[in-house]
Amino acid sequence: MAEVFEIHPQNPQPRLVREVADLIEDGGIVAYPTDSSYAFGWAMGNKAAQERIRRLKNLDKHHHFTLLCQGLSELSTYARVDNQAYRLLKALTPGPYTFILPATRLVPNRLQHAKRKSIGIRVPNHKIALAILTAMPEPLMSTTLQLPGQEQPMNDPWEIQAQLDHELVAIVDGGSCLRAETSVIDLTGSVPVVTRAGLGDTSHLPSA
Repeated sequence: MAEVFEIHPQNPQPRLVREVADLIEDGGIVAYPTDSSYAFGWAMGNKAAQERIRRLKNLDKHHHFTLLCQGLSELSTYARVDNQAYRLLKALTPGPYTFILPATRLVPNRLQHAKRKSIGIRVPNHKIALAILTAMPEPLMSTTLQLPGQEQPMNDPWEIQAQLDHELVAIVDGGSCLRAETSVIDLTGSVPVVTRAGLGDTSHLPSA
């Protein structure tokens, strides 16, 4: 049964944030709010959690999971970033964007795209998400909290509890947030390419 943590969206309580981070580090999957929608979160090293999420969301091996990072310095530890990519990342982070980048050796193979050896990277602009990241020793694995057959991501903590109570160890109730996906920008090629238009302005970039 999932424990519900009511955390203030503007002033997250450090004690509650620490408890959530401990549950993640102990192997649990949590639901938490971001600047786009609620998301699933789990520890990088938790292979069993990753497989549970694949089954829950019916994801294939080519799905890009996302590493949620505190900022650009942490991001560059897990992804290879050239000068052009860095300028764009600096302009658009933090914010509702996911960037596809070549993964470094610190990213386990099972988290990378099976063929491209790339990883999704994101720096959120949400105080609860950033507080959880600050309390953890490494980035948070994440994916949108949207189940098969749903047209939009879930954004109500009590609805999440009703549907996923036995799949989660914790639900972070930070109030309702948007029901939208991030914009996805592929930075693995010679020029940035928008592969999914979501939140965040991408009108200045070419689309796939």
